[in-house]
Amino acid sequence: MGKNSLNTNKQFMVGNGILAFGVFAVVIIFLYMSFRFKRDADKIHTYDDVYFIEISNDFIGDSIAVYMNDSLLLNRTMTDATVKLEIKRFAEDNVLMVVDNRTDRTSPFNLNPKGSRVEVKKNGDTIYILEQKTERN
Repeated sequence: MGKNSLNTNKQFMVGNGILAFGVFAVVIIFLYMSFRFKRDADKIHTYDDVYFIEISNDFIGDSIAVYMNDSLLLNRTMTDATVKLEIKRFAEDNVLMVVDNRTDRTSPFNLNPKGSRVEVKKNGDTIYILEQKTERN
């Protein structure tokens, strides 16, 4: 064994040490990032915006269910009165779904992310909404 083979082994060991240090550094960086983002995800987001939903008397005698995202807001047979709901915004994006309980036909509507005044109407078998922005005080 000559001096040249010892020098090669020493270079090989130094290279392995540098690679091991690099791997440890990358693992530590990813662990730090994952814990930091997990903390941000645990924060509860609250919104000040409100949806004012008005279901017109076009639905008299119909059995309907009204959902916002996956939350049931109303499930009943409509009487002769207009129904008004005031719902505080609880998610980044919201979808209003009106379901005809007799036929299970669903009509989804994307809502304004800043809150709005929504009027749900029916013309024949077609359900549609009129959405207006609300004025903030």
